Amino acid sequence: MGRAGRELVYDQLPKLRELYNLDFVIVNGENAAGGFGITEEIALDLYDAGADVITMGDHCWDKKEALIFVEKYDYLVRPLNFVDGTPGRGTGMYTAKNGAMVLVIHALGRVFMPPRDCPFLAIEKQVEMSPLGQVVDVIFVDFHAEATSEKMAMGQFLDGKVSVVVGTHTHVPTGDAHIMTGGTAYMTDAGMCGDYNSVIGSEVEEPLNRFVYGRRMGSFNPAEGKATLSGFAVEIDAKTGLATHCSPLRLGGMLQDQVPDFWH
Repeated sequence: MGRAGRELVYDQLPKLRELYNLDFVIVNGENAAGGFGITEEIALDLYDAGADVITMGDHCWDKKEALIFVEKYDYLVRPLNFVDGTPGRGTGMYTAKNGAMVLVIHALGRVFMPPRDCPFLAIEKQVEMSPLGQVVDVIFVDFHAEATSEKMAMGQFLDGKVSVVVGTHTHVPTGDAHIMTGGTAYMTDAGMCGDYNSVIGSEVEEPLNRFVYGRRMGSFNPAEGKATLSGFAVEIDAKTGLATHCSPLRLGGMLQDQVPDFWH
């Protein structure tokens, strides 16, 4: 979320990759550029910092240039359930550092969000085309949605069929990271990388104005205080493609640090 969040990622991600020998890293970059969208320069910087894939969320076209550069880089993944003909790709196949073939799927929810094609059917089609353990070694789903119920429903819908389902969009890390009964790692929202002394990453004044007075009195600007890096760490069985351990990851800033025990 904004400069504070992305600069923390630039600083910490290379260290985390080396320290914990991470095989694959996905970054949601939808709010990286001033809180709205992503620029080509920022996408390149995130990739250089160690992101294997950058997902783009519902703000993916806030910077109009993204409609062009999304076609240039195969590590950029926009939501799958846009209308046919939308630039870019909603899925991608990648090779992790350990040689595993990873399918990344990114989709938008529909509850409290603009109308989109059904994310459940769109994701199901992709999973059926590339079954876990047959065509790919790992399937990672970034489900970008507002309602916790819709995210949980997606986890249940895909349990045992994919390796990971993690929610993004609400900027608040949830406390429900777990492995589902079918072996899929799940967390309702990974949280934001940004300043938590804020209103979901924005300076407090304007959100308060709109809540209290019910009208626009200025612009939303990213908070630029000390940032916290938030994420979700998963260890995956090489034979089954299902999760063996998972945990939230939080470093720095206002939230209490949390590093997965299985990395020690």
